[in-house]
Parts: sequence; C-alpha cells; structure tokens
Amino acid sequence: MLWIKALHVIFMVCWFAALFYLPRLFAYHVEAGSSEEKARFCLMERRLFALGSIAMLGTWVFGLWMLMMAPGYMQSGWLHAKLLLVVLLTGYHHWLIVFMRRFRGNANRSTARFFKLINEVPALFLVAIVILVVVKPF
Repeated sequence: MLWIKALHVIFMVCWFAALFYLPRLFAYHVEAGSSEEKARFCLMERRLFALGSIAMLGTWVFGLWMLMMAPGYMQSGWLHAKLLLVVLLTGYHHWLIVFMRRFRGNANRSTARFFKLINEVPALFLVAIVILVVVKPF
C-alpha cells in the first residue's frame, strides 16, 4: 500500500507541476513576437500538456487503486470532498486544451494577465486537497 501511495503522490506532484506551468507558458505565448517564437511555445505547450496528462492519469490510477485496497475510506466526508476537487481539477486540466487550440489556430483572445490569474487556480486546489487529506476535517 505504501508503494502505491508513494506513486500516487509522485504522479500528483508531476501533474501539479504541469498545471502550474502551462498557464504561465500561455502568458509568455501571448507576449511572444515572432512566428518562430509562437511556434516554439505551441510545441512546448503540447509537450507539457502530454506529460501533465500522463501524470494526471497516474494520479487517478494509483488513487483509485488505493481506494480499492481500502474501501472503508469511501465512508469519509473528507474523501468525498477531495474526490470532488480532483474531478474539478481534471476539468480544469481539460479546459486548458481550449487555449492550446486557440493558440495553434492563431485565434487566442485572452490576455497574459488572464493566464497569470488562472495560473493560481491549481494552487487553491492544492491547498484544499492537502488540508483535506492531512487534517481530515470531517
């Protein structure tokens, strides 16, 4: 069980790293000048999103594996809240595809400031999830 938990945490850390950096890449992309720079950002964004998606999948797989090994945890309110946040975070992850597609099609309508603001969303999720898992407030 501890190996599965360790892998869950490792994949989660990698997923959050991607979620923290991808909107920042978008902000830099908005400020890029040349078409070569913009093409480079598209490539970087696509690769980071792919790695983040693998990390997200690993987080889900090892998290669900732990739940199957300890189904009694499903009675805990904190776990229900955590799972809701993880589902919402997964939605946020997939929402970022919209921006990647807009950049690829030269149709971005968002500002660098917008991307810097949404860059803070994963931090809020991280704080809430860690508090739920460690403190188990309910």
